[in-house]
Amino acid sequence: MLVSELPFEKINADFSDSGLCFKTGIFNIAVTSNIPAVTRHIRHFYSHYDCNNETDFIDLHVEVKAVGGYRRFYRPQVSFSFDGYEPFIPLPINQAPAMFEWGLNWCIANTAHHYLIIHSAIIEKDGYGLILPGTPGSGKSTLCAALVNKGWRLLSDEMALLSLADGLIYPAPRPVSLKNKSIQIIKDFAPDAVFGEVMIDTLKGDIAHMLAPQSALAEQTTAVKPAFLVFPHYKDNAEKKLIGLPKSRALMTLAEHAFNFNILGKQGFDSMSNMIENVECYDFTYADLVTALEGIDSLIK
Repeated sequence: MLVSELPFEKINADFSDSGLCFKTGIFNIAVTSNIPAVTRHIRHFYSHYDCNNETDFIDLHVEVKAVGGYRRFYRPQVSFSFDGYEPFIPLPINQAPAMFEWGLNWCIANTAHHYLIIHSAIIEKDGYGLILPGTPGSGKSTLCAALVNKGWRLLSDEMALLSLADGLIYPAPRPVSLKNKSIQIIKDFAPDAVFGEVMIDTLKGDIAHMLAPQSALAEQTTAVKPAFLVFPHYKDNAEKKLIGLPKSRALMTLAEHAFNFNILGKQGFDSMSNMIENVECYDFTYADLVTALEGIDSLIK
């Protein structure tokens, strides 16, 4: 059963009781919230996700709730908790949907240590997995959003989950988070893309989420073999340059993007080294999405 097929009364009851349970890729999630904006966010962005069966093991139990006390009346705030632990300070309540998404990222990055977790987008086309690591301002999420609106499959716009067991990358598709100017850029580039409300003045600026395409959900249990590692660099008025990167440099740079590289130690190093050895590595400079897509598509032609 899909989330959208649940009766409205059951959705509301689950949000305030044991949690609404759904699958995203390899993770089973139960979320409890008393904030209407979070309910709307999940009904909008997760309506086509599969619900969990009653016998399924839940990987992540999270709560997104309004802070009590006088805060209910004076600058109301929202808190995020994972198994009763609150990893963040409360935020203004109008940022509750963003806090839910940020919180899930934190939960996965801090618990899923049977994967090497790399801060990157991961997409796939014709069986070729493409890893797009990126720091803020590199254009990672913008480029990812453009590519998935032009035929690439979304596995994640935030983290590549490289299995320590088989070297494949496993999906966890969720809404794509876009910031500031990127929101309007993708709306203009892909008019059919579905967005939620813009949350203004967050710690990361203005935030909006883009609905994950149906293709991402249709194959959300299908792992992919990584084929390309591309470090994107957005620069105004720059000439498009797709330049091969020495594997030693790619390894050192990618290690800086791994959430749990130090935790996994030798196992993490070996997994990353094996992956690097079997992919093509590039630095990619671009100034607009049209030339960016041309450069990325040229990899598999």
